[in-house]
Amino acid sequence: MALPRILGLHHVTATVDDAQADVDFCRALLGLRLVKKTVNFDNHHVYHFYYGNELGEPGTIWTTFPYKGHGVRTGFKGAGQVVDTAFSVPVGSLEFWRNRLRRAGVAFSDAASRFDRPVVALNDPSGLRFELIADDRDARKPWVGEVAKDAAIRGLHSVTLSVLDAAPTLDFMTGVLGYAIVAVDGHRTRLSAGGARPGHVIDVVADPEAPRAVNGIGTVHHVAMAIGSADEQVSLRSDLAARGVGVTDIRDRCYFQSIYFREPGGVLFEVATTAPGFTADEDAALLGGALKLPPWEEPHRGSIERHLEPITTA
Repeated sequence: MALPRILGLHHVTATVDDAQADVDFCRALLGLRLVKKTVNFDNHHVYHFYYGNELGEPGTIWTTFPYKGHGVRTGFKGAGQVVDTAFSVPVGSLEFWRNRLRRAGVAFSDAASRFDRPVVALNDPSGLRFELIADDRDARKPWVGEVAKDAAIRGLHSVTLSVLDAAPTLDFMTGVLGYAIVAVDGHRTRLSAGGARPGHVIDVVADPEAPRAVNGIGTVHHVAMAIGSADEQVSLRSDLAARGVGVTDIRDRCYFQSIYFREPGGVLFEVATTAPGFTADEDAALLGGALKLPPWEEPHRGSIERHLEPITTA
């Protein structure tokens, strides 16, 4: 069977604490557009926020489940998890970001470079670890709202997976998912799909001494990759099942179709289609303005809205 046509990253999803604090951080500070305000399809009393560029194109999307008040424990970062999510910003903009973070009272540091690209590292209010990576290979059009075009985030740059042993993960990603190894720096191996530029790369870091990750508030739940078509997704699912990989059925997420499975190191992967996108139920100019529910939840709208914390998105 031919290897699947993975196009690059699709989105990254994390569990966060307070809904308003999350919106304020992602919109007002990072300058991302809130492209969809909906609910967790597995728990309709919890928001699901999608942030990205103007239309929330695959590879620009950061998504969150705010679980404050729902009894979810604080997570623990470690092996079997995405431990860092990096956003791509223009070369020359990091001083702008340092000043912006400083004014907002957000602690940051200049981290070790990523394959010769400078990095600023920071945490969000829930303790998630972010990186801003200045990269001159990113031609994606950013959302220009709170941050001007010459400094605005272009989209996801990459994610870092922590695993105890890199070999099984690398074999799986290259031999089953079609990724290619493009660079190695010590215990960090960079893989790419659909090109080696921002939005297409995943770093795998081997640390045999790392503690096992515990999912919860302040941790990434999963990373999603984009696939070329629904037919290719079906073929990939069949191949994974034939290999004995525990893969879900195809899930309707309204804005894309998804399958989920764990790679050998324990990280939860999703493979998502690029269509129909976030304008399926909302005009482009109005994205993120209203609470959008999947059709099967509309009969419960009253109860859902009563249980959700009111938030301000203006």
